[in-house]
Amino acid sequence: MQLLAVSKTFGADAVREAVLAGQRSFGENYIQEAVEKIAAVRAMQLAGGEALQWHCIGPIQSNKTRLVAENFDWAQTVDRLKIAERLSAQRPHGMARLNVCIQVNVDGGATKSGVMAEQALELAQAMVKLPNLQLRGIMSIPDDAPDFEAQCAVHKKARAVFESIKASGLAGLEHFDTLSMGMTGDLEAAVAAGSTMVRVGSGVFGKRSYTP
Repeated sequence: MQLLAVSKTFGADAVREAVLAGQRSFGENYIQEAVEKIAAVRAMQLAGGEALQWHCIGPIQSNKTRLVAENFDWAQTVDRLKIAERLSAQRPHGMARLNVCIQVNVDGGATKSGVMAEQALELAQAMVKLPNLQLRGIMSIPDDAPDFEAQCAVHKKARAVFESIKASGLAGLEHFDTLSMGMTGDLEAAVAAGSTMVRVGSGVFGKRSYTP
């Protein structure tokens, strides 16, 4: 189980404290804010030279793909081939492949981000052909559910998509190992449903005092 510390709206000093406490992976929702923070944290030369992992977990618009490709290690919210193609094309030479997750809309709402579950395999088939991306898994952000059982049920939908892609025999899935689901409010249910990565903000950094 991996802990992704969601550092959106918290400054570089808060990230520094988390690094000193042993945290190495951080999630950011707001791309412009994140780029500035990543640069500030790198300038601190923390972790004894050990590289930190920065995950984009917010919406990725076409005009932001270059910033993501050039500054992040992971992009967890890819739900369109166009965005995946731009991320691959804009990944700088010399950098490792960008780790990506397919965001799946497990609730089925037409206005929600994420590809529909039945379309996820088709998107995966196209994404594994992109040279500068490494398809790592599935990510979901479900609607709030009323109780533990309901939370588990919706998380199991994401797990089913993950398992179906993993069992598809598709080439290029050698590192397809990440099921990113679960936040502070539904952590236990996500773990019970098979999450391999939970995204926690206030539980790590405390209550947020502002939003951009």
